Amino acid sequence: MLHRSLASLVLLGVVGCAGPRATHAQLATDPSHTTAFLDTLEHRTFNFFWETANPHNGLVPDRWPTPSFSSIAAVGFGLTAYVIGAERGYVSREQARSRVLSTLRSLYQLPQGPEPTGVAGYKGFFYHFLDMQSGERYKQVELSTIDTALLMAGVLTCGRYFDGADSTETAIRSYADSLYSRVDWTWIQPRPPLVSMGWTPEQGFHTYDWRGYDEAMLLYVLALGSPTHPIDSAAWSAWASGYQWGTYYGESHVGFAPLFGHQYSHIWIDFHGIRDAYMRAHGIDYFENSRRATIAQRRYAMDNPEHWRGYDSLTWGLSASDGPTDVTLPTQGGSEQFFGYAARGADFTEVRDDGTIAPTAAGASIVFAPEIVIPTLVAMRNRYGDNLFRRYGFVDAFNPTFQFDVPVQQGHVVPNAGWFDDDYLGIDQGPIIAMIENYRSGLLWRLMRGDPAVVRGLQRAGFTGGWLAAVQ
Repeated sequence: MLHRSLASLVLLGVVGCAGPRATHAQLATDPSHTTAFLDTLEHRTFNFFWETANPHNGLVPDRWPTPSFSSIAAVGFGLTAYVIGAERGYVSREQARSRVLSTLRSLYQLPQGPEPTGVAGYKGFFYHFLDMQSGERYKQVELSTIDTALLMAGVLTCGRYFDGADSTETAIRSYADSLYSRVDWTWIQPRPPLVSMGWTPEQGFHTYDWRGYDEAMLLYVLALGSPTHPIDSAAWSAWASGYQWGTYYGESHVGFAPLFGHQYSHIWIDFHGIRDAYMRAHGIDYFENSRRATIAQRRYAMDNPEHWRGYDSLTWGLSASDGPTDVTLPTQGGSEQFFGYAARGADFTEVRDDGTIAPTAAGASIVFAPEIVIPTLVAMRNRYGDNLFRRYGFVDAFNPTFQFDVPVQQGHVVPNAGWFDDDYLGIDQGPIIAMIENYRSGLLWRLMRGDPAVVRGLQRAGFTGGWLAAVQ
């Protein structure tokens, strides 16, 4: 039996049951309801990683309960979740470090090489998806630079957290250093100073590089901060040259429509008060930029120009997520195109919206705008109950508009309520637990502010001020 805090026991109940729910009014008057709700959500989301990972090699499934391959990005989120679980007492420190060590050891020992099969990666990078049992490349997926970066962020987090002198924690730090140090960022730069999105043995380097604001901010910090294969400092300005600045629903910011692009890097890097040349010129920092993007997307939902069901001030959030299916169907306004898995979003750069809401979009923005995010999460749980909030917290997505009697790719349609996913996705669960913990304690930010690679990467990118000013 895993340890549960008192607040979690009050609300969690038996596995799979929603339990008593705090109302919006209760949250406004009683902070204890907020604490209890967040602990329940954080604990259930932690259990996703703890219970669905392969206990023998640590690989985390891309999705559950649908059988799937492992996502290396989900492994990075899982490693981060284990640190949070140990800190919160969801599992003991001994349990967490045992899981972490087995995961890092397995990752390090998986074969690497240029061969198209029988390997997990090459030049320190990992393939996007791996077989859950063997750990080898899944079909012909790409060697992924961004997913490797997300994995390494989790690896480094564990190296920072498990700082004890015993053999297990010493081994964790050694594996963390070795995994990160062997990533050859300079190799995957066919068009320097930018970093390519990926590589395959069959076709070589991807034809696109990471340029312009998105989740690759983390990638460039880690590549710039590498102790063994650092890329040229010119990479940051080259990447930032693709930024688009604009205003959406009254909020001026660097644009990227799906909210995950405003969230992923912030999980591990504290951008409060530190600025690069671009942000110095615009008078804000990246934290404020993400806050503005979050607020603008909520205002879009309140305005609801496409007249989707359910959208309002307490139900919003567009990001990459599952959806009902790829189909065009008649609606009250004529016809609308719906999507399966897609990167949904809304800002001045683009709008891609089919009425599908991803709880991770709001949940992972809790650090930026808790005053609107927490009531939203509670309201969505209250309104949709067990259809939306289950064993591991919020399912990946739902769509109140989609009430059609047609086949769906995943999930199911509830009469008079809409479409609800049946799956949880690791890359959407991870930001929820991580950002709730950063909101509650700043744990991940505190750990990574002390990581030499992160500090070095930020400094080489030109960041100054804030907490960086105090780093020697």
